[in-house]
Amino acid sequence: MLHVCGLLTLDGSTIPGGYHFPEFKRRLAERIAAIPEFRRKLHNSPLNLLHPVWVEDEAFDIDHHLHRVAVPAPGDRETLAELCAHFAGQPLNRGRPLWELYVIEGLPGDGVAVMFKMHHATVDGVGGANLIAYLAGTEPGELPPLPEPEPNLAPPSHLELLKTSVGELARRPVELAKLLPGLASMAPRWIGRALRRQGMPVPFTAPRTSFNSTISSVRAIAYSTVELDDVKTVKNAFGVKVNDVVLALCAGALRRYLNARGELPKDPLVATVPVSTLDRTSQEGDSNNKVSAFFATLHTHLPEAAARVYAVAESNRQAKEHHHEIDADMLQDWAQFAAPGLFGLAVRAYAALRLADKHPVVHNLVVSNVPGPPMPLYFVGARVTAFYPLGPVFHGAGLNVTVLSYAGKVDIGLLAARELVPDLWLLADAMRDEMKELLDAAPALA
Repeated sequence: MLHVCGLLTLDGSTIPGGYHFPEFKRRLAERIAAIPEFRRKLHNSPLNLLHPVWVEDEAFDIDHHLHRVAVPAPGDRETLAELCAHFAGQPLNRGRPLWELYVIEGLPGDGVAVMFKMHHATVDGVGGANLIAYLAGTEPGELPPLPEPEPNLAPPSHLELLKTSVGELARRPVELAKLLPGLASMAPRWIGRALRRQGMPVPFTAPRTSFNSTISSVRAIAYSTVELDDVKTVKNAFGVKVNDVVLALCAGALRRYLNARGELPKDPLVATVPVSTLDRTSQEGDSNNKVSAFFATLHTHLPEAAARVYAVAESNRQAKEHHHEIDADMLQDWAQFAAPGLFGLAVRAYAALRLADKHPVVHNLVVSNVPGPPMPLYFVGARVTAFYPLGPVFHGAGLNVTVLSYAGKVDIGLLAARELVPDLWLLADAMRDEMKELLDAAPALA
């Protein structure tokens, strides 16, 4: 279940006239109906030989996607997160557009929450934030102009899709021949650099932790917030980048968490860090999923916060240089050769045989840093008080930490396989403790 989720907490009192669900739904439905990405669904090729295509859902109904629920009493962060984790663990209906939105009432005061869930085939973190931005304005009564993309395709006939599939399969050998020279020239250089430890860590060399196992569909969610000014203070004091501070923050929190559980490995954890390629390959406003990634050493073995910051910054610099040697378009071109039917069988077999428990660990977790809007947003008129992003988990890496900057804050969303990380709030609270330690270490550099 490769869902990109997000939890928005809202101040319902800022809506002109106050919060009333029927009006909230009407305005939301009106806006969603005007955005093509929300109305497109997958249409499979014959025998699933090729990847599906996106088409217009001619039977689109907002009631299939927009749901109204109430959080159980007392409506605190734990009960809200538990409810959202239940939604995150439910599969999406592949016969409809791959998204759902839950309006959650019953929070203290005039609080309302909105949880959205979109399949990773539709958007990555940046694309998801862009789509949500079309539902939110900078003033209570305003919404931004809608994009003007081409409308979704009408569903093709079976015969048309069969002809396309046969044509695509016939072109595969030629496309493969075009890709091979680039791979042949890049692979030895890339692998050699990895073996010399002059770039990204080598896959399958990460230490094993309790969250590196086969996952189920049951999820856990937690979240935290730190001040963006604090992150910038640390950034300036150490002379590093914001992303370096984010990864060092996660490294320190993970060290605290694993140490408290008595399972801190002697070798550093390895994180996969997604990198959006929208800015390099796409038109402005494109929300499609175009993403690459690199491996980052988190240096959780170092006991001092300052040492972790410097070590993370240097290894990030080398890893990014290493990563840029691979053309993101080439990775996407090679991905097109994976037949979806065969790939699905392979994934199911991988899970059923619990292979993630048996081979060396590829990577420990995913850590993603998504830039968000610097100003407050109003979601259909309600002020967004926090925006917690929640990325997907995978077999062998049952923990995802996604960070999003928003209106002077840094909102941190954690999603995990619940059976592997049953005490996720300990890790969420460790983020704030680690931020304090980083701030304490910063003045010593002045």
